[in-house]
Order: sequence, then structure tokens, then C-alpha cells
Amino acid sequence: LRIGLVQSGWSADHPLLRTADAVLAFAVTDTGVGIPGDKLQLIFEAFQQADGSTARKYGGTGLGLSISRELSRLLGGEIRVTSTVGTGSTFTLYLPYIRKGFQDYFTLPATEPMAEPGGAPALRLAARTLDTAQAADNAAIYVGHDAGDDRNSVTPGDAAVLIVEDDARYAKVLLDLAREKGFKGIVTYQGDSALTLARDYMPTAIVLDIDLPDTDGFTVLERLKRDPSTRHIPVHILSKINERERGLRQGAISYLVKPVSPERLDEEFSRIQQFLVRSKPSLLVVEDDEVQRRRIVELIGAADLDITAVDSGEKALEALKAGRFDCAVLDLTLPDIDGFALLDAISLDEDMRKTPIVIYTARDLNRKEVARLRRVAKTIVIKDARSPERLLDETALFLHRSPAKLPEFQRKMLEEVHAAQSGLAGRRVLIVDDDLRNIFALTTALERQEMAVSFAENGRDGIELLRQDPTIEIVLMDIMMPEMDGYDTMRAIRNIPQFKSLPIITLTAKAMKGDRDKCIAAGASDYITKPVDVAQLLSLMRVWLSQ
Repeated sequence: LRIGLVQSGWSADHPLLRTADAVLAFAVTDTGVGIPGDKLQLIFEAFQQADGSTARKYGGTGLGLSISRELSRLLGGEIRVTSTVGTGSTFTLYLPYIRKGFQDYFTLPATEPMAEPGGAPALRLAARTLDTAQAADNAAIYVGHDAGDDRNSVTPGDAAVLIVEDDARYAKVLLDLAREKGFKGIVTYQGDSALTLARDYMPTAIVLDIDLPDTDGFTVLERLKRDPSTRHIPVHILSKINERERGLRQGAISYLVKPVSPERLDEEFSRIQQFLVRSKPSLLVVEDDEVQRRRIVELIGAADLDITAVDSGEKALEALKAGRFDCAVLDLTLPDIDGFALLDAISLDEDMRKTPIVIYTARDLNRKEVARLRRVAKTIVIKDARSPERLLDETALFLHRSPAKLPEFQRKMLEEVHAAQSGLAGRRVLIVDDDLRNIFALTTALERQEMAVSFAENGRDGIELLRQDPTIEIVLMDIMMPEMDGYDTMRAIRNIPQFKSLPIITLTAKAMKGDRDKCIAAGASDYITKPVDVAQLLSLMRVWLSQ
């Protein structure tokens, strides 16, 4: 590592470097295999390496240099590389020295400048610890970031809308409309930022595009609805992709297919306003058994809800025609109308079919009946020992209830549902990943669930472990590993008869379109992207281990 001043007379890409009082260079030289000249720029692109195959000799995701380049730009600098194949490479970070604001941070002693791109005596920098305010002021000199939204002025309790939209012009239209309706707007073009921003700002509503460049929008929706802290926030989907039922079933409050007229957009933001000022969410309970009906009301009810309970299908239709409900709980066995016939009648009315319906029944359903119910109902809860918790959880999703506002017994029930450890204790899992940090993090999380964890650092060792220990019940598989990648490893596992149905969940940083299909085609049972949402992973594992 060599640190020094850069000689003048070289061409910089970043404007801050061209106007800086001086330029600092941090050069790191290695004795590695080197990089061919035609690959020098490619390695800075996301998911790229000089050897771009998923089964390359050396590990890594291909994200580090891309992230480093963006961080250097945010600091007002840049990164350059020189390399000789078979000898090694030199990566140099250039940062501007601006005297204004930094005279107390850097002390620049007189020394011979570093030649560009390298090769000079070391320069010692005396650094002081900045307090938080000073650090923020100095960072502003370098970054100069202005997202154009209102995130810097949002305070707790403000009415705000989070806009997740990769089209900058369309995002600006939505931001302007939000402001016209009295909301502050927070804009992100990246789906991966949505959950963090939602946690940080707790917006009144989220406007979500599904067709995002970095992450599938349905994955974003799933993350928002899995996280107890953001689950209650209404999500309004705007997308070119017409998968309305899927979006509503996952908990979205509305689904609009682009192109959307200005009038319809205005109406949607008016709906967000109405949601904000409404007094209470409304629930319809349809159950003919008086005792069961009372238990459901007691289970779900609280001061934050307005509940209407009826004992027949006819009364249910009258209630739905008379007013809009945020959710309905429906038993299939009614004295006057068969539950399926009632759902058919609801589906024929444009206003009534907007109500999310949760089927709550003790009836044994065959596959055809389930398929028929799912055309109208959003979810089905079969009455059993654990069904009250599930019913509370499902209705809370569609009623957009914040756990913080619920009575203590309901909060505890929801916590048990989301953090339940049943089904994982004592189960055997194999982690196949070439990064020991990932193995350590996953092992820690899984051992907290009392799971028995084995691990392998490459595909071949993973297959050998499976052969030695056929009691392994589920595999967590990385994709980008040296020598034998995750795709080939899964294909090899599926070619072993005893592992044909072994659940395999891929954990990968490859989150581009088509990656899920490629994983499934190679033999994966399911797919989750890195960084791993542990709650989502545990939920997927419970699903596959219960098959």
C-alpha cells in the first residue's frame, strides 16, 4: 500500500478532482495472476470478473469493485487499474483534497509527490477524529447529493409516500402528485432500498412498480409484508405487468396497470388521503354459528376496528352492497347460501370483489375446491389448533393494522406466528457456500433455531457430505462458487435417485431477471437473494420441510 500526492498534468474524470487543491492517491499493488487489458474495465461492472463463469477458479460475487467505484465517486474521486498478466495489478483510489472544510482533517507535510499511476515515497497523513456534525459538513462537500425528494425534511408523524419507481420521469410525476395532495415524497429507483426506506421513514403509503431493474417487485412486496414493522403500510402497485391477483393476494391494497391516466392517478392518491383520515378499518364477519362468530370478533376485534358480524349469506351480500369493507372473514357453511355460490355472487359485482376475503372453515377441501376459492378469496385458513393465530395474522395483513396499536395479547399472538420456531428444531441442514463469512452468519441464525448444521465450501464437497449423511433434510446452495458452481452441483444432486426430492434453496447475489428460472431449471426448490432476509429464509425452510 502506497499513499501519496499525485503529480499535476494528468487527466481526471471527476470534476472535483480537476478542481481540487491537491489529489491524494492510495495505491494497492498485488502479485496476483494479473488481468488482460481487454478485461480492465469489465471488472468494474456488477457481477463481472475477468473470469466471468459461475464456476471460475476464484470465488466472489463480482460486486466489490462495482461498489468501490460508486463509493469513490460519492467521495468525489475515482478508481483506476493497471495490470500485467502473470505479474500482478495496481488499483489506485484518487480523492480530492479541498482545503475548505478539511484544514483540520489532513496535515500535508512537504514530500515528493507520487507519480501517476504509482511509484513514489510514502506520505504520512495526520488525521483527527471528526465529530458527527463536522463529518456531515465535510461529506456534503464531496457528495453534493440531492435526490430531489423530501427525505431530508420528513419528521416522525409526517404524511409521506414512498415511491419505488425506476423510471425517473414517471417517479417525478408521482412525486409532484404526492406533493399536490399534501404528502412528502421519498423516491428510490432501486427495489432493494424499499424495505430500508420504509423502516426508516414509516411512510403513510408505498407506491411500488413491479418491473424493477435490480429486484423483482413481488419480492419487494413480499419483504415489506413479511417484516412486522412495515407489514401494515398500504402498498399501491403501478406496473406494466398485469398480475393483479398475485399482488392483491400478497397484501397490496390496489393494483393499477400502466399506462394509467392522470385522472386515475389522482384518484389513487385521493384514496391514500382517505386511508389516512379514515376513522377505523372495517371488517365483515360471516359465520352462522353464534359461538364461533363471537369468538372471531373477540379474537380479531379491538378499539381500532369497526366490525360487522352477520349469520347468513344474504345478510353478507346486503352489508357488502351497503358499504365498503377493508376485509371479510367468511365461513363456507351457511344456512341459506352455499359459500361457493356466495363467492360467485361477490365476484360478479365490481365493487364487492375489491374486498379481500379470508376463508375460515373446518371443511375438508379438495384441490378443485381450493382452486375455485382462490379465484375470489385471498387466503384460506383451515380451522385447527393454530388457526386463531393464522386468522389474526391474515386479517391484520389486509386491514393494514400496525402491531404497535394492537392489544398486548394480539401482539404476542402475531409475534408467535412470525417468530415461530416449530418445525425447524432438530432438522438437519447443509450449507454449500465458498464464503466462510456467509457460512458463519447462516450457521449462527440456524443454530438459534436449534437446527443441526453441516457445511461445505464447494459443490463437490457438498455432494460428498450428502452421500455420507443421507439424513440431511434440506440444502442451502450458493450459486457462484469456484470450480463447480451451484447450477452444476444441483444437477449432480438431482441425478442421485435418493435426492430427487431433497429441498434445495438457492442463496445467491445473482438477482437479475431470469436467474430464478435458471435456478429452478437446474434443480432448485426455491430461491432467495443475498443479502439474505433471515425471517424469509426461515419461512421458506418451514414450508419445504413440511412437504
